[in-house]
Amino acid sequence: PFIVEGQIRELNQKIPKENIIVEPLALNTLPAIASGVFLAHEVDTFLVMPSDHQIENEDEFIQDIIASKKLALEKIITFGIKPHSPKTGYGYIEKGEPIHNGYIVKTFKEKPDLTSASEYIEKGFLWNAGIFMFSYEVFALELLAYQPAIHDAFVHSKDIHEIYSNIKEKLSIDYGLLELSHKVAVVALDVGWNDLGSFDALDEISTDKPKTNIINVDSNYNYLSISEKKVAALIDVDDLIIVDTNDALLISKKSSSEKVKEVVSELVKDNDIRVDYHVKDYRPWGHYEVLDEEIKQFKVKRIFVSPFKRLSYQMHYHRSEHWIVVKGTATVTIDGKEFDVQQGESIFIKTTQKHRLENKTKKEATIKIKELN
Repeated sequence: PFIVEGQIRELNQKIPKENIIVEPLALNTLPAIASGVFLAHEVDTFLVMPSDHQIENEDEFIQDIIASKKLALEKIITFGIKPHSPKTGYGYIEKGEPIHNGYIVKTFKEKPDLTSASEYIEKGFLWNAGIFMFSYEVFALELLAYQPAIHDAFVHSKDIHEIYSNIKEKLSIDYGLLELSHKVAVVALDVGWNDLGSFDALDEISTDKPKTNIINVDSNYNYLSISEKKVAALIDVDDLIIVDTNDALLISKKSSSEKVKEVVSELVKDNDIRVDYHVKDYRPWGHYEVLDEEIKQFKVKRIFVSPFKRLSYQMHYHRSEHWIVVKGTATVTIDGKEFDVQQGESIFIKTTQKHRLENKTKKEATIKIKELN
């Protein structure tokens, strides 16, 4: 929740903490959407949107939403995107009879092969964007009709942990509701949509502005994401995706980057900690980046402490730490004594000393920490 809270602050918005729902378990989209619907059941119309989509024409999108309010009182709306090319990574929607500003959904087609995707586009199918709109009444009644166990779990309890303990399977809104219900409509959008679900999608929206740290020698149409501290040289290669981070390197043909899921599956099989923990990690007080590490010897981190946040009061038996304040002012507590450490100053924490780091200012504080084991 602290990541969401931080993003809300960045947007200069105020949302009560009780309106931020944290799922106890990952049970796919249907329970997640139901959580929001039953929390705010007094709302007449709901708009459900994934957080990682890009919409270029926001004004036009808003107008499409407003125009869909009447339809949302009668049907569950799924918004479809007018395709610009055959994509095998998207689901497709076949339009039926017109209704208000949309169409009755005739059929859903799961991610097809390239030939089928081309045929769907010729027949006027739409991409399934995963954006939904409906009234509380329509959603609740359809959920009761097709997934009564999930409906009853939310009706009989307000405790999210108890609710999720009574839901026995993972279920998406597509499989669990939309493909079963007879009250589903689709509204076509043409608003510059991109789901940003793969590196190919990121390549589509990236600018062609040349980067000074990338040298191309007879190489074209490549997508690179690398640190500006590095120089990359490409020689006689085309249509590649290259993503270099501090803890992983991806090299893929374009149009194949969705197979990164298979890589993740392999890492899971190997119990690789990088599946869950990254070089950059977020905490309630801010975030940190691992700069260098030698297992069982030392670790160097740069931590960013948000305004008016603090770390826990802790002590280590087998580790000392050297802190350097890179930016801002850090309030440090060592064995009960509190004092400020200014930008450019440093401090050493011995083993067994109780210590805490805090930012009491209005600006983010940056501290470089070397942990010695």
